[in-house]
Amino acid sequence: MPLKEISVEDLSFGMFVSKLDRPWTETPFMFQGFVLNSDKQLDALKKFCKVVFVDPEKAESSNRPSSPEEIAKVRGTTVYKEAASVEVELPRAKTAITQSAAMVQDFSRTVQIHGAVDSPRTKEAVVQITDSVVRNPDAIALLTRIRQQSDEMLSRALGISVMMTTFGRFLQLPREGLELLGTLGMLQDVGKLKLPTELALHGPINAAQIEEYKAHVNHSVEILSATTGIHPELPALASMHHERFDGTGYPRGLRGGAIPLHGLIAGIVDTYDSLTAPPPHGEHMSPANALSAIFKGRGTLFHPALVEQFIQCIGVYPVGSIVELNSGEVGVVITQNTVRRLQPRVMVVQDAKGNPIHPHRILDLMKEFKATATEPYRIVRTLEDDAVKIDPRELYL
Repeated sequence: MPLKEISVEDLSFGMFVSKLDRPWTETPFMFQGFVLNSDKQLDALKKFCKVVFVDPEKAESSNRPSSPEEIAKVRGTTVYKEAASVEVELPRAKTAITQSAAMVQDFSRTVQIHGAVDSPRTKEAVVQITDSVVRNPDAIALLTRIRQQSDEMLSRALGISVMMTTFGRFLQLPREGLELLGTLGMLQDVGKLKLPTELALHGPINAAQIEEYKAHVNHSVEILSATTGIHPELPALASMHHERFDGTGYPRGLRGGAIPLHGLIAGIVDTYDSLTAPPPHGEHMSPANALSAIFKGRGTLFHPALVEQFIQCIGVYPVGSIVELNSGEVGVVITQNTVRRLQPRVMVVQDAKGNPIHPHRILDLMKEFKATATEPYRIVRTLEDDAVKIDPRELYL
């Protein structure tokens, strides 16, 4: 069925907006195509567009946004204020990342010798990560996004820990909740150390290996149950990141309210990381496509209000994203703009001909510096993560 052109004044909730009368990059919409289900979306369409094109086959009358009461159930009341700029926080974030990475690399040895993890060292690492996230979540997110990933089976643990802590901060959960999320992200996949090496490194390729791979969840629970000095809920929570809101997950097929908040958060963050990670453990999706995939699972695979909050937390251009500007230059997003999501701070690292720029130039797109005599700078698209090689040592360190 062809798209139907319609005036924005004639739109109604439930319609699927497939195309605009202007480029998507000139609007605040995160996805190229969405179900119209809120006054905020409608107001934005009226501000930026005169007509849109809707797809009658994709209309969804039941896909309503979460109510304020539903959102309040997943949010806390702890207000965190930015205590340092990205530039100031980066050296401290680097220290936290370096020490935490060394601790993660020692997981294999400590688990093999003791059948447990080093809880004091893990706690120290999580406290440092949480301290940095609380001061400024963008700095440590930037470093974990661009740092060279190792080939070790637990190389994702650090990034997941940072992302879960950052999401907890966005949800205004109390400090102890952030540390629990950070520890959970760090340790929930520790059971992969008990998988056959080939399976742990390269993932399952047939039905039998899939079942064997799923056993890593129970292995994690066993290891954490044997670890002293950790949060008493941690072993049980480590079994939750593959459970799904509609009961289709594993290992127990829990559904809805049977999955605690931290488990619901873990499921969303782990999925996002898997979608954006490079092979063999991920699908190497762009952040926007990964968020779109998670949104499609809203209300089925994932808690609907948490999905909406996670998308707001990550933003249109996540920190560390490689972006192309309308000038042809290439940059790295270094700071989110929570008010205007399409206008973050960008560190320009290549000119329009692909030549490196030294020293790097910082653009605050909200201040509308001019790319030409008549046009302000704006982002036209995101690029693959490996489009530009960034040395973390160049980031004010």
